[in-house]
Amino acid sequence: MNKIPFNIPVLTGKEEESIHQAIKIGKFSGDGDFTKLCSKWLESELDCKKAFLTTSCTHALEMSALLLDIKQGDEVILPSFTFTSTASAFSIRGAKLIFIDIRPDTMNIDENLIESAITDKTKAIVVVHYAGVSCEMDKIMAISAKYGIPVVEDAAQALLSEYKGRKLGTIGQFGTISFHETKNIQCGEGGALLVNDSQYVKRAEIIREKGTNRSQFFRGEINKYGWVDIGSSYLPSELNAAFLYPQLIESKNITAKRLKLWATYKRELQSLADEGTIEFGRIPEGCIHNAHMFYIKTKNEPQRSDIITYLKKLEIYSVFHYLPLHSSEEGLRCGMMHGEDKFTTKESERLLRFPFFYALEEKDVVRITSCIKDFFNCKK
Repeated sequence: MNKIPFNIPVLTGKEEESIHQAIKIGKFSGDGDFTKLCSKWLESELDCKKAFLTTSCTHALEMSALLLDIKQGDEVILPSFTFTSTASAFSIRGAKLIFIDIRPDTMNIDENLIESAITDKTKAIVVVHYAGVSCEMDKIMAISAKYGIPVVEDAAQALLSEYKGRKLGTIGQFGTISFHETKNIQCGEGGALLVNDSQYVKRAEIIREKGTNRSQFFRGEINKYGWVDIGSSYLPSELNAAFLYPQLIESKNITAKRLKLWATYKRELQSLADEGTIEFGRIPEGCIHNAHMFYIKTKNEPQRSDIITYLKKLEIYSVFHYLPLHSSEEGLRCGMMHGEDKFTTKESERLLRFPFFYALEEKDVVRITSCIKDFFNCKK
């Protein structure tokens, strides 16, 4: 019986050719031909003001913190159920993290709890589109407009997902994308910052280029370049961009296959959901997701552990996900939970993710789901 890993990074078969082309061109540092192609693709397909390719989604988040001038003592509102990068990008600037509970149906930040967490120190609202499913952006952007607080969309998992016809990452002032090897589209390590407010574009370019106006110099806009702002080296190698570009070109086909696999998982497990044995995540009306993952909710943490162990014996590898940040060692040091932790911990302990990747076949999903049904049948 074949082993089914949790993830295999996607490959289109065209990456090697693209990398050879980059080698032939002979420019390996950032902002060469392939970086520009990737950026233009993102701007065109997502309809954002400006897309900057970065070395990771973490660095894209850090750039957004720099662009918002986050300083010691500022407060940033965000969900506790997220990856550490969402928080650390702002805590390294000295921000106090104000963690908000999640909605149990989507595992996204509860939009109804944000406004009560706002103080005169609040400088940003960071939302995370978990599993590529959108947060309730109309409500969140209304709060943003009411208080003049910028919104950063952590859309690490959400490339090509939509909210009411708009691509995720293009609704707030900033959006951040991940191209880590665990994502639908990948280049090993990589990311992008989407700038949706024109006032930030020029400075974003400078921050990304180590605080210099070097890009303006290369475009012939100034006679010499110098150090004009804070910044760091957020540019990916041209080899990373060359690897990424053919995946972007194939992204719609990749997403289409993933959606079919997702639908197969749901169909095969629907009977367990109908009888209340498991729960599915919800896709709200008006949201189009990108099938980044397939997960279920178990009865409790012990049951989840039993399923993981059971599947592992069958060489099927399933995993849980984030541990709540507000109760972590670093989260306790630099942040606090606003209000009650009604769902964050409880729901995170029930969430179970199954193997999900582009090379997975429908027969593999049927095998996995059959094993899951066998597990529950044995418990009856």
